Amino acid sequence: MDKINLSESFSEFKEFKDIDRPTMMNILESVFRNMIIKKYGSDENFDIILNIDKGDLEVWRNREIVENGQVEDENSQIELSEAIKIEPDFEVGEEASEEVKLNDFGRRAVLALRQNLISKVLELEKDNIFKKYEDRVGDIITGEVYQVWKRELLILDDESNELILPKTEQIPNDYFKKGDNIRAVVKQVEMRNNKPLITLSRTSPVFLERLFEMEVPEIFDGLITIKNIVREPGERAKVSVESYDDRIDPVGACVGMKGSRIHGIVRELKNENIDVINFTSNNQLYITRALSPAKVTSIKLDDENGKAEVYLSPDQVSLAIGRGGHNIKLAGKLTGYEIDVYRDNAENEPDDDVLLDEFADEIEAWIIDELKAIGCDTAKNVLELSEEELFKRTDLEEETIKEVRNIFKSEFE
Repeated sequence: MDKINLSESFSEFKEFKDIDRPTMMNILESVFRNMIIKKYGSDENFDIILNIDKGDLEVWRNREIVENGQVEDENSQIELSEAIKIEPDFEVGEEASEEVKLNDFGRRAVLALRQNLISKVLELEKDNIFKKYEDRVGDIITGEVYQVWKRELLILDDESNELILPKTEQIPNDYFKKGDNIRAVVKQVEMRNNKPLITLSRTSPVFLERLFEMEVPEIFDGLITIKNIVREPGERAKVSVESYDDRIDPVGACVGMKGSRIHGIVRELKNENIDVINFTSNNQLYITRALSPAKVTSIKLDDENGKAEVYLSPDQVSLAIGRGGHNIKLAGKLTGYEIDVYRDNAENEPDDDVLLDEFADEIEAWIIDELKAIGCDTAKNVLELSEEELFKRTDLEEETIKEVRNIFKSEFE
């Protein structure tokens, strides 16, 4: 019992992650010195000897030996009569070292010390986790689903650190249960209520970019560069790539033989359609490629206002717009242009069809503009689409759509 034994506490501290031995020693010594200062007023004449492996701590107080009755500072001086009780051979002027027992500090001080130790180590651990993940923002991590909540998932990494995947950062078709392995990209790291909050994402374009780096060696090696990525998570994504080596086909390398490389990415993203296109500084060609799989007839660019009028044959308009308008929306984001599509059928249009502008006295202008925005320039263009399709592609209400269709039908009756 001559030594301060904290083996139980030390064994707990050794289990903390990411804390090296020198740092742990510094924390322990700092906490004990604070306790010494509170009791004795100074720690300058104290030596602390730590053995974390054995859980031992020794505290020694060094005091100058003075004549009996000549003590001016009890912390730094000791009478000869007291010193010879420690060691009979001591003489005046020498330094006497005496071990301080745990009981000398009192029960409350020892309990406070233990709590202070745990608090400092936990704080250091939180800082280490924060710094570790702050450096990993944009990296893919693999974790295990530990808890499923309505608005988020609690994920544990391989060191049991807690990570959060909010519902808003999950792909709509994602479904995970406790124990499932999950891959996501580190999106954000922040300290909240003195605790590191690590937010993951599966909807970020960065997640898709990292997946390509993992599946396509040419991208990882820098032979192929990803110029831009835009996504509608779970629906569609467009990726523009470029190679500085003429011998490498960037699109072919990303897709792989019979789609072998891109299939793994598509499965990870819950069957999200991925269009990989060649980047070019030729804006007209870039827009043409971005609207794939639709085939463009011609394009008129308004670079000053960032707008593009795209003309397609009637059977290509729906392909250009895509289901739910995702294709044209992503093409606009990818190229930076506001794209409007038009049917290139002025010469082949039947004589009995009527332009939408001719219904201006019956239909409000903003409704006509809505219909034009989805590529419908004539009454028959609108009638070719079902009410459901019109409702999906426009911001018009069902009643308005029915009324408009009735007006057009009556025109041809």
